Amino acid sequence: MAYRIKKLLGFLCAVIGVAAVNAGASAAPVEAKTIADHLSSVKSMSGDFVQSGPKAERKHGRFFLQRPGKIRFNYAGQSGVSVIADGKSLVVYNRKLKTSRLYALSKTPLKLLLDNKVDFSGSRVKSIRDDGAQVTVKLADRSAFGNSNISMVFDRKSLDLRRWSLTDEKGLTTTVIISNVRQGVRAPEGTFVIDYAANREFNTTTK
Repeated sequence: MAYRIKKLLGFLCAVIGVAAVNAGASAAPVEAKTIADHLSSVKSMSGDFVQSGPKAERKHGRFFLQRPGKIRFNYAGQSGVSVIADGKSLVVYNRKLKTSRLYALSKTPLKLLLDNKVDFSGSRVKSIRDDGAQVTVKLADRSAFGNSNISMVFDRKSLDLRRWSLTDEKGLTTTVIISNVRQGVRAPEGTFVIDYAANREFNTTTK
């Protein structure tokens, strides 16, 4: 009897051990390079977005992305706001307030999302967190944009981008959640065109 109990316990321990090994294998962390390569392969996409600001304000609209360096957010409603990156610059238009703010794209964390070859390596990678359902990659480049950083969240199974959060030098965070995403789409002509003349006019007028 004692022998049979000992044998049964040994069998159960073996089963539990195998299960533990299999669980560990299935939970193996996703490599950062694998995620970066998948994101790089998505040359264009469009979809809906919801933006949450540092004061809990929420806005929504449509976005278009095209590598390298191009993105556009069209905000719904009467705000008259649009954000456009044309590969070189990023502009924030507010037609209602008649303001236009122009930035070098290379000086914003969005560059790390829009590069033709997304790079999740070296010192720019601050952390990678895998919770089993999603993988969060935090990136920063102090030499390019100071204390600002970007955190991107990916679906662990498909590796598709789900949202990103931009934190500026003041520690204020804006999060963008995307949905209804379509990949490989062609954006309408003129989507990523920045009106540099209008930007100069707005800023001359407001000075």
